[in-house]
Amino acid sequence: MPTLDWLKQEFDYGYDSGDVLSLVANDTRIEEEKLSGASYREVFLKAVVPHLKPDGKVLELGPGKGSWSRAILKYIPEGELQVIDFQDVTQWLQPENYEGRLKCHVAGDNSFSAVEDDYFDFFWSFGVLCHNNIDNIAEILKNALPKVKPGGLAIHQYGDWNKLDDYGWEKGGVPVTFQQQPDEEIWWPRNNRATMYSVAQQAGWSVITADLGLVERDSMIVLRRLP
Repeated sequence: MPTLDWLKQEFDYGYDSGDVLSLVANDTRIEEEKLSGASYREVFLKAVVPHLKPDGKVLELGPGKGSWSRAILKYIPEGELQVIDFQDVTQWLQPENYEGRLKCHVAGDNSFSAVEDDYFDFFWSFGVLCHNNIDNIAEILKNALPKVKPGGLAIHQYGDWNKLDDYGWEKGGVPVTFQQQPDEEIWWPRNNRATMYSVAQQAGWSVITADLGLVERDSMIVLRRLP
């Protein structure tokens, strides 16, 4: 199922993490945090905020309804956020409200052809790579690398079956039957820290850490484009 055509259709409703900055989580965020075993506010404050500059340029993959996008925009008041999604996310993100600081691109593939090379300080995604198989992830990381400035960072959440085993499949909202099915038939393809580390390196990234340890069910990789 993690083909490009399936990904384009499956998430046309818009992925939503709730308000990730709110001190009190809404129902959507409570449910998401329960499944993943994380505080999204903590994830944002620890994983994202330290890498945002007021005038920074940020690239986000798969923003959906823009939970993380809106939080990022609050921390780059003089900067710019560009988002890439298979869906037209302008209906949810309303870029007209950000005075040119938010640009939304609709993608037909993983080429990243809509954005400039050597442009972004920070590349982010959450709830995206976990639904992509290894071949897709390799393509995404390879094609996104030249879009980030030399020395720039990338942080991505991804599915980690080793952590999922420890956390619990039912608790994590992932069907146990997936263990007996090939990746092309499931929406949570096989991955783990060792595989992700290798794929990122082969794509040309320097891996700072394969997992920040902020999510119990999943991992979050930190990458740097070498100067």
